[in-house]
Amino acid sequence: MNQLAYRSVLDRLRTQFPKPVSDRLHDAYFVFSILRALDHVDEMKSEVPLLGKMQELDYSAAEQERVGSEVSDVEHVSRSLVSKLEGMPIWGHPHTQINVVPPASIASIIGSLLPAIYNPNLVSDDTSFGLAEAEVAVSAMASDLVGYDASRSAGVFTFGGTGTALYGVKLGIEKAFPDAMENGIPNDGVLIASGQSHYCRLNVAGWLGLGEKNVVEIPTNLQNGIRVERLESAARQLLQEGRRIVAMIATMGSTDAFGIDDLGAIVALRDRLVAEYDLDYRPHIHADAVIGWAWSVFNDYDFEENTLGFRPRTIRALAGTCRNISQLPLADSIGIDFHKTGFTPYVSSLFLASDRADLQLLVRGREQMPYLFQSGERHPGVYTLETSPSGSGVLAAYANLQLFGIEGMRVLLGHLVEMAELLREHLEGHGFSTVLNSENFGTVTLFRVYPDGVDTWTVKDRELSDESARDELLAHNDYNRRVFRYMYDQAMDGQGAHISMTNCYRHTDYGEPIVALKSYMLSPFIDEKHVELLVHNVLDARKHIDETTQHPR
Repeated sequence: MNQLAYRSVLDRLRTQFPKPVSDRLHDAYFVFSILRALDHVDEMKSEVPLLGKMQELDYSAAEQERVGSEVSDVEHVSRSLVSKLEGMPIWGHPHTQINVVPPASIASIIGSLLPAIYNPNLVSDDTSFGLAEAEVAVSAMASDLVGYDASRSAGVFTFGGTGTALYGVKLGIEKAFPDAMENGIPNDGVLIASGQSHYCRLNVAGWLGLGEKNVVEIPTNLQNGIRVERLESAARQLLQEGRRIVAMIATMGSTDAFGIDDLGAIVALRDRLVAEYDLDYRPHIHADAVIGWAWSVFNDYDFEENTLGFRPRTIRALAGTCRNISQLPLADSIGIDFHKTGFTPYVSSLFLASDRADLQLLVRGREQMPYLFQSGERHPGVYTLETSPSGSGVLAAYANLQLFGIEGMRVLLGHLVEMAELLREHLEGHGFSTVLNSENFGTVTLFRVYPDGVDTWTVKDRELSDESARDELLAHNDYNRRVFRYMYDQAMDGQGAHISMTNCYRHTDYGEPIVALKSYMLSPFIDEKHVELLVHNVLDARKHIDETTQHPR
């Protein structure tokens, strides 16, 4: 290829980038290209809560793909990209109730898009400028919401909820083993969490070198919160054995049931143990509030006056959650996911330390990074795990905190809780179903469905604690799996709500998993008619299963 040919290809390639200086014609082409992609996505929308249709994935064909030999064009690539969304759930669809994934607001999508164009790197303010300022602002806003002193706290965005837990446990390791960053972790460190805390506790322990075997899991009560008396006995035994408790993870809104630990009791226990055993460190307490943090907007809401006009049952649920979430400022650190109950795109996760001095425990010498930090004044890269953190999560979170304000967040969460409570009323009003997490007041409802002839007033307790009911439990587990399968097939045909299922809501006292159906409401578009449709879907599923069981084909 001669030089002239190379220049012609280069000229064509340059048109595939946003212009670095204003060019109205090219800017219009850039915007039009995005709009065309959105048009292609819109063509896949229907009454079904999916983009297009569920397709069988062909990984064998994917393994055969290779890079083409010639330059393509935006239009061709755009269609190819859009096709990869085929079958994706539409999280904002009121029939989509399958997981703790919300739709993203328009403002947060813009907040996520702008950094994708200009590529700020939050490792330092000389590569992120105003986005570094935004990270500080979001940290301060979130600190104020949860009850931290924003003048003392500090935050850093990271790669997800697991990342926030990793930062918390890492701080605990550095407190328990002050030379761990340089010399590693001795084998007497231990992490404590509830048995229903997020499984990332194991990932964190494994990846940090603490080891999965050094995670002590504490049983939970029937409200899915950690049993503090069992926590105390386990902690005392560990300390008597000479173990060092690097951290305790308090779950402030579990993924399945929205169980919330008694953070105040955990902190009080930690403080007693430090004094009683004369510990030369304080076990770090990390609040895994990636879901529950958002309820902090109700901390100063007058539930008696109830100016927003929520129903009494909703007020009870909100106040019940707020009673525990209001304890968040007692934790040494907090994990927050804006891409869960903050309605932003993935990934937007904030790690907050109550005392910014704690982050100094993670600082590395600048001589290790001679090619960075030549200018500017804020350099998170000296203490963060990441060296290439995107600004998308920061700006998306910043967008929604400004867009919604406290009132908007209250209305969104309050409405979703109201719809969840309405679903529970319907389920409790039928003789065939029982709500499993009735004392957990989030937007998720776990329930079981039974065939005719089962006493749903007593079956839940019997299955949980009576080992002689094992066969009955297993049969009902299978029944609920069949209900889910039927409802799933109906949803894929556009005829019902798309809910999910958990294979283990919790274990029985005799070690068997309890299967549960799960409705996770996070779409602001959900309303009473969608709740009623879900209940009708359950009725139809029972009818179908009972008929096919009695009259098999």
